[in-house]
Amino acid sequence: MNSFDKRTWALTSGEAGVVSQAVGLAEAVGWPFEVKTIRLRAPWSFLPGHLCPSVLSGLREPLAPDWPDLLITCGRRSVAVSIAIRKASRGRAFTVHIQNPRVPARLFDIVAPPRHDGMSGENVLSTRGALHRITPAKLEAAATVWRDRLGRPVVAVLLGGNSRAHRFTPSRAQTLADGLAGIDGSIVVTPSRRTGMEIVTLLKRRLPRAWIWDGAGENPYLGMLALAEHIVVTEDSVSMVSEAASTGKPVYVAAMDGGSARFDTFHALLREEGVTRPFDGSLASWRYEPVNDTPHIAAEIRRRLRQTA
Repeated sequence: MNSFDKRTWALTSGEAGVVSQAVGLAEAVGWPFEVKTIRLRAPWSFLPGHLCPSVLSGLREPLAPDWPDLLITCGRRSVAVSIAIRKASRGRAFTVHIQNPRVPARLFDIVAPPRHDGMSGENVLSTRGALHRITPAKLEAAATVWRDRLGRPVVAVLLGGNSRAHRFTPSRAQTLADGLAGIDGSIVVTPSRRTGMEIVTLLKRRLPRAWIWDGAGENPYLGMLALAEHIVVTEDSVSMVSEAASTGKPVYVAAMDGGSARFDTFHALLREEGVTRPFDGSLASWRYEPVNDTPHIAAEIRRRLRQTA
C-alpha cells in the first residue's frame, strides 16, 4: 500500500481546540483524512480510558470497520475510543494521541503531549506547545485576503477569556488597554468566544481608534497573524500562544488572574528560550526560530508507519 492509499481519521469530541490540533496534524501528515466527532453516553463518558470496556458500543453515533490506517485523536473523551479501535483492528490502526491521555502511553503507538506535562517514554514525542493548522502558506494567503482591510498593523491582539485556570477581570483588561493605548500605530483586536462583552466594551472605550472584530463575517485571526509586526496574546490559551509563536514574530503575553503549574511552566520555558516576553506596553523586535512542532510530529508518524509496512 503506498502512502496515498492510507486512510486517516482525525477523531475528537468536537471542541474547537482539540479539532484544530487533530486536523492540523492530519493535514501535515498529508494523506486523505476524515474528520470524525464522537459523543459518549454514560457511563462510558465518565470512565478512565484504559478502564472503559466496550466503549464503541457506548457511542451515540457508531463507528465500525473499515478501520483507518492512521487514527489521530485529541482530548480526554477520545482516549478510550482510540484504545478500543487499536484493539478492534488488532493493531492495524496506528494510533496517535495528542495531549496527555492520563493513561499509560503504551496503549498508543505515539503520544504527543506538550512538554510542560512532563511525560516521557519511547513512544512519547513531546511538543513545545500545542499542535495547530498554521502554516506559512496559509499565512501568505490570509495576508492577501486581509491586507486591504487591516493594512499593516503594528500590533495584533488575541483575546481569550475566563477558563478553569484563568480569569479575565476588568482590572486585567484595563491594564492591557492602558498599555495598548500608549502604542504609536494601528492596533487590531480579535475577541474569542470566551471574551466577555464587558471586556470588549472596556477595550472599545479605551482604544477608540483600534480595529476590533465584532464577530460578523469571517474571523480575521489568520490575517492578523500574517500582517501584524507584533502580537499580544492573553496567557490563558496555550493554543493561541503557540500559533502566535509559529510566525516567528515578537510575541507578548498579557497577564490574567489565576494560573496553574502547567501554564506557568509553559510560559516560563518560552520566555527562557527568547520566544515570548510579558506585555508591559513597550514594543521591541527580536528573533527566534518559529515554534511549530506539527510538521516534525507528522514526519515521525510517516517514518514509523514506513517501518511497520
